[in-house]
Amino acid sequence: MSSRRKFIKKAALGSVALSAFSACGAQAAEAISANKTIPLKPVKKPVIISTWNHGLAANEAAWNALKIGDSGISAIETGLKISEADPKVRSVGYGGLPDREGKVTLDACIMDQNSDCGSVSFLQDIKHPISVARKVLEETPHVMLTGKGAQDFALAQGFKKENLLTAESEKAWKNWLEKSKYQPVINIENHDTISMLIIDADGNLSGGCTTSGAAWKMHGRVGDSPIIGAGLFLDNEVGGAAATGLGEAVIRTAGSAMVVELMRQGKSPNEACKIIVERIYNKHKNHKDMPYLQVGFIAVNKQGEYGGYSLRGGFNFAICDGENGNRMEKPDFKMTWKD
Repeated sequence: MSSRRKFIKKAALGSVALSAFSACGAQAAEAISANKTIPLKPVKKPVIISTWNHGLAANEAAWNALKIGDSGISAIETGLKISEADPKVRSVGYGGLPDREGKVTLDACIMDQNSDCGSVSFLQDIKHPISVARKVLEETPHVMLTGKGAQDFALAQGFKKENLLTAESEKAWKNWLEKSKYQPVINIENHDTISMLIIDADGNLSGGCTTSGAAWKMHGRVGDSPIIGAGLFLDNEVGGAAATGLGEAVIRTAGSAMVVELMRQGKSPNEACKIIVERIYNKHKNHKDMPYLQVGFIAVNKQGEYGGYSLRGGFNFAICDGENGNRMEKPDFKMTWKD
């Protein structure tokens, strides 16, 4: 309650604060995209950053949650639920592309300013895995629940079983079955895992990831998104980072944790993301995954500076703050898909 009162007090200081919040409303989605990340500087907090085009709608919902005094972790949940519920976002939640057996399986995690975290993996028939992950954080002594255990827990917490395979995703799966060739494809239709980081008006960090994982994966496969330290990591004294792309590559390098550690050493968010992408490249340049490998990171530090970097072009992120509104930015990248 104290943090809520502090936030409301800040918001009541005048019309400047109120206009800052309105900047990330629906009208701000029309803001122009930048080819390069805005030069780093401390920005007016709160700041919300999330991956891919569908991050715009998620950012707006999260911003509105902060505006009414919700905590950072509540804003994370509110924002990511937008993507989970949208059947047109076919890499997250309802309508997500299934595994090779035609089953939609979901991964998610959430983490707060106190380094408390919750995670679910290989979860089926539950539309909002980010909400189940939060329940794991709040209602259990554990960090991660998986498979049927995660589903049983969700049902016990009042979540309902739903069929998450839409007609469109089922059709895509049946078309894939004709050749049954597995090759992860990132950047198609400009989406993948949605990861979100928030630094609130008090300078506290929260983060979350949610995904339906790689399409046509083996039944039971889990990517980086529910793994604290891989798909998401934050330290409230330093900053936070999150990943998107081929999860196996991110897991192999503990990607997000390493980005945060580099920021601890004084690197900017952009620099830290770039260094870890370079590390992933060096470990995978002769790897069987390299022909289709794509990874991207977003990061924000304690000062509110933000950035991102990807292995190949095509990655972008949505960024929302009180000065520039809600918009898309395209970070730098190491190589093109032709390289």
